[in-house]
Amino acid sequence: MKTLAPIALLATLTLAAGTAGAQGQPVIGLITKTETNPFFVKMKEGADAEARKLGAKLLSAAGKTDGDNAGQVTAMENMMAAGAKTILITPSDSKAIVPAIKKARAQGVMVIALDSPTDPLEATDALFATNNYKAGELIGQYAKAALGGKPAVIATLDLFPGHPVGAQRHNGFLKGFGLPAPDAKSNELGGKAAGVVCMADSFGDRAKGQTGMENCLQKNPNINLVYTINEPAAAGAYNALKAAGKEKDVVIVSVDGGCAGVADVGKGVIAATSQQYPLRMAAMGVAAGVEYARTGKKVSGYTDTGVALIAAKPVSGVESKDVKTGMDLCWGNK
Repeated sequence: MKTLAPIALLATLTLAAGTAGAQGQPVIGLITKTETNPFFVKMKEGADAEARKLGAKLLSAAGKTDGDNAGQVTAMENMMAAGAKTILITPSDSKAIVPAIKKARAQGVMVIALDSPTDPLEATDALFATNNYKAGELIGQYAKAALGGKPAVIATLDLFPGHPVGAQRHNGFLKGFGLPAPDAKSNELGGKAAGVVCMADSFGDRAKGQTGMENCLQKNPNINLVYTINEPAAAGAYNALKAAGKEKDVVIVSVDGGCAGVADVGKGVIAATSQQYPLRMAAMGVAAGVEYARTGKKVSGYTDTGVALIAAKPVSGVESKDVKTGMDLCWGNK
C-alpha cells in the first residue's frame, strides 16, 4: 500500500466488512503486486466491476513494489480480520507467500492466485491465469519465422531468478523457437541454448531492461533477436539498441498486451507481443468468490484465461491478430 499503515488499513477494512456483513454481501479481497502497474490497475477495474454486478464488497491492497512479500502477507491478515472469505492474489514471491496462504485456507478462506502461480501450485485453491508457457511459445514461433532463416544471436531479458512466470515465458520462447527447453512445470530458466549469447534480469522494468540490453550488446554486438519478459523491458531494450544504432537490425518480442506495448508493436519497436487479459482473470475470480460465499462451492485447479499473439506484420504459419484488435482489447492508457 502507498499511504495506509497496517493498523490504519485494518481499521478501514474492518469498517468496510462490517457494513458489507450487515447487508449480507460477500466480502472478497484482491491483493496485487503493485497498485501502479497498468496490468494490475486493469485487474482491479475488472474486480470492481464484477463485484458491483454481483453485489459483493471488494477490499483491495497491493505491495509497495514487485517482490514485496511482507506487504502482501499483512494485506492477507487484514482482509481476513475484515471478514473476507475469498482472497484473490498475484503473488510477489511464489514461495514466501505460501505459509500465509496455508493459514488463510486453514481458517476457511478460499485463496485464488491470479496471473502468477504459487510454488507449489497446489498452495492455492485455484489459479486463473494466462498460459505463460504458451505465450512464450507464440512469440518464439513468430521470432523464428521473422528471422527468415538467419542464424539467431539471442539475448533474453528475463524477470528475476526463481519466478515461475518468468521461467514459463522464457522456456516457452525457447520451445517455440525450436531450442531445447524445460517443460511448463519448471521454475528454472532454460540455460544458454545454442544461439543464446546473453541472459539478463530486467525485473520487468524499462530502465533495468535498457541496462540489461546495453550489457548484452557489450558481450555480443551482433545480437539480432531479443526476448523480453514484458513490454516495459522491451521498450528499454529498444532504447539501448537505438542508442547503439542497431534498432533496425534486431527483432524484439515480448509478452503482456498493454496499450503502450501494443502501440509499440504498431510503431515497429516490438515485432510481436502475446496479449493477456487481466480484467478477465479478476472478474472470474470475483465470480468464484461470490459462488463460494453463497453456496460453499470452491473452484479448483488451473483455468486458462486466454492469450493471443499481436503483430503488425503477420508471418506464415503463426496465427496472429492485428494491432487494431490488440488496441481494442488492451489495458492501460491508450
